[in-house]
Amino acid sequence: MMEYLLSTNSLTKQYGRHKAVNSVNIHIRQGDIYGLIGRNGAGKTTLLRLISGLASPTEGDFTLFGARGKEACRYLSRVGTLIESPGVYPNMSAADNLRLKCLAMGVRRKNEVEELLHIAGLADTGKKKVKNFSLGMKQRLGIALALVGDPDLVVLDEPINGLDPQGIAEIRDTLSCLNRERNITLIISSHILEELSKIATRYGIIHDGVLLQELTREELLERCSERIELKTDDTRKACTVLERMGITRYKVVDPDTIHIFERLGDSGEITMALAENQIRTMGITVKNEALEDYYLNLTGGDRNA
Repeated sequence: MMEYLLSTNSLTKQYGRHKAVNSVNIHIRQGDIYGLIGRNGAGKTTLLRLISGLASPTEGDFTLFGARGKEACRYLSRVGTLIESPGVYPNMSAADNLRLKCLAMGVRRKNEVEELLHIAGLADTGKKKVKNFSLGMKQRLGIALALVGDPDLVVLDEPINGLDPQGIAEIRDTLSCLNRERNITLIISSHILEELSKIATRYGIIHDGVLLQELTREELLERCSERIELKTDDTRKACTVLERMGITRYKVVDPDTIHIFERLGDSGEITMALAENQIRTMGITVKNEALEDYYLNLTGGDRNA
């Protein structure tokens, strides 16, 4: 059985001396909504162009639907893409833009255009020209165009960039629906972790062309949830004491550190109980890290970068 629908193998893209993508290994399973997080210039678009066949790697390759390297390119017809702004004809309607794409791809399914307009929330746009669409409507048309030919994997580069809160919510609902009802695997890049966290099931965090971390939704939320961070000289004995106190929601994260996810106001009692058992507390703090703070700390930068 194929473990990953898409994985990259030390994928690298170099321009002159600059490595825009530097030996990246990402792993995406069937049914994932994979959030590729990184600030502008981190290498997100270049990586997405590589896995969509729109650019050639300097080194490395990728595995797609179980096929690797040049063989994987045969499956690129099963990948839909919206990278940078959607290529649309501004003087035509949404339906006509979709008809042209269907024609170009040899898609002859009878109700394809109506179905895609409905999915993208553009069913009532009629003959309205695309040049008169709002930014959100243009993005939704871009997503509809990426869905022509019923792809298994859809790659979307910054689909919520520049949208107002309502536009963001609409795109989010559209993508969740595609994933849930049509079992489409999605890769969505963004520099706004807070928004992606509402739908992504798995994350890759990229910075300066390097993949810093891959983690599941649960792992991300656990790292960002409110917790007591306890540093002690004997985590094994400390765990026994915590369990005697009735504390079960904890995790040993390294040889000196335990994260406790309950009774956040009881750090004094925890310290005393450890002392009574001859266990030294090296440090105890309550941490409450927002998603965005976690990402900023990881990439070592300020909010406006």
